[in-house]
Amino acid sequence: MKDETGQDERNLRENFWHTAKKAARHVPFMEDVVAAYYCALDKQTPLRTKGILLAALGYFILPADTIPDVIFGLGFTDDIAVLTAAITAVRAHLKPAHKIAARQALTEA
Repeated sequence: MKDETGQDERNLRENFWHTAKKAARHVPFMEDVVAAYYCALDKQTPLRTKGILLAALGYFILPADTIPDVIFGLGFTDDIAVLTAAITAVRAHLKPAHKIAARQALTEA
């Protein structure tokens, strides 16, 4: 049986940083997005929370979505809406360690 969560995590790891760097100017809460990334990869995060975050982050990294990311000024608006909803739904699971890792990763990028 195929491990869907493991495959989703591999895809996320491979594509997240490329999209995050491209979107950093357009997403005003990028630190929360990166913290959500670390939360999704945390082994202690509940499966339901991981599923919500992997779905939202997967949508974020897909180049072809409802509003394609290449459309200047509008490309990340749908991504922002999806990410906002997901992060709001799982905010209780975003640990200080996820936020610290996000802040550190963004300063190094």
